Amino acid sequence: MNDFDELISKGAAASAVSELLQPPVSATKLAEAERELGFRLHPLLAALYRRVGNGGFGPAGFLLPLSGGPDASRETSVVQRYLDRIPSKGSDSWWAWPEGVVPVPTRGCAMFACVDCRTDDGTVPLFEPNAISGQDVSSGWFVDAGSLAEWIEVWFDSHGWYEADPADADFDLVSWSDSASRPQVAWPWSGEDADPEELERGPAVHGA
Repeated sequence: MNDFDELISKGAAASAVSELLQPPVSATKLAEAERELGFRLHPLLAALYRRVGNGGFGPAGFLLPLSGGPDASRETSVVQRYLDRIPSKGSDSWWAWPEGVVPVPTRGCAMFACVDCRTDDGTVPLFEPNAISGQDVSSGWFVDAGSLAEWIEVWFDSHGWYEADPADADFDLVSWSDSASRPQVAWPWSGEDADPEELERGPAVHGA
């Protein structure tokens, strides 16, 4: 037993009814996705893709597929959405996506819940571009959950803000202060040329 076994088992049971649930990814596909990203997924997120499914399950909106082409609902992958947000070399755009933060499910209207693969707990930030004021991108980032485990438990209990009737909602989203501390830089190399041993490491992988 590891720290995630109970969550993974509950997640698999809760996801079994989803018509969009895809077969889990192989260890090889996970490694390929991490090479493309240039860093390891948070271990719990990796375990979800390895042991529950390649998207099509989870909180409202469903997890995106990890890699590959569009899924059954025409959603592109986590890897592709992350890479699409890396600025090109020489770009002087004021907009920058935080490094190591992968968009997981879409919330509609260009909103995404994400997982910060650089934190031990796997903080789940919410990106809400409609809240951005001027060129302050940080104003569009909020904390959806303090950890990925907490976020999953909220899904099981159906207590997430996205489950509430807007008229009855009583959620006060807190700004995610780390959003401005890790601006993404231009992609320095092709993922296919990456040495797996040189991938930037987050927390130790368990159950992946």
